[in-house]
Amino acid sequence: MNRLIFLAAWALFLLPQAKAEDNTLTGMEKDEGWVLLFDGKTAKGWISPKGKAIANTHVQQGALNPHPCEYMLTTEKTFDNFLLSLDYRISGKCNSGVFFRTFPLQPRPGRDVGFNGLELAIDDTKGTGFHDTGAIYDLVRPAKSAALPAGMWNHLLLRCDRNLVEVELNGEKVTRMDLDQWPKKNLRPDGTSHKFDVVYKDHPRHGHIGLQDHGSDCWFKNIKIKPLP
Repeated sequence: MNRLIFLAAWALFLLPQAKAEDNTLTGMEKDEGWVLLFDGKTAKGWISPKGKAIANTHVQQGALNPHPCEYMLTTEKTFDNFLLSLDYRISGKCNSGVFFRTFPLQPRPGRDVGFNGLELAIDDTKGTGFHDTGAIYDLVRPAKSAALPAGMWNHLLLRCDRNLVEVELNGEKVTRMDLDQWPKKNLRPDGTSHKFDVVYKDHPRHGHIGLQDHGSDCWFKNIKIKPLP
């Protein structure tokens, strides 16, 4: 019994050292090609859709809060094929999201910049509809509800690999989209309608990543990306 207690205590001692501090990379992550998109202290590397610098007031206790801003905070750089990993926490009744492959940042007349990319929905909901957490907003429903309640940190992994978009939330595979199966505006592959007048089969397979402000506080940390071949 004493040996079991000793091993358990030793495991607890080692565990914190195996995980990187918030907003840093482990040596293994660096070797694997991961890159930090947020340093936890400044808004360096993030801009508004109009190309303006972002105030450091959006950095709150080691997390990036897009509220309030001009619709979303976006990365200065664009990315094509990648793994995006981040942790997020939302306030009660929050409506937010993670935009990806948003290109260009200049919106079309009569449209907001959200029409120039895709959005992974993040909301204070527990459903599996087109606007619930884990959905590709208004396009693909999540297979399950895997989000933790408002106020708790969630872990998100987004994979964009050419025509395939895959989402994991808290270790659960929740959403998959094959862009090659979307050849018509305003229509899903099953023939039902959606709001976007975009042919996703032909949509640019590169673009900016954005954190949406939809009127509520939400926080993002440990934002890191791994480019794929």
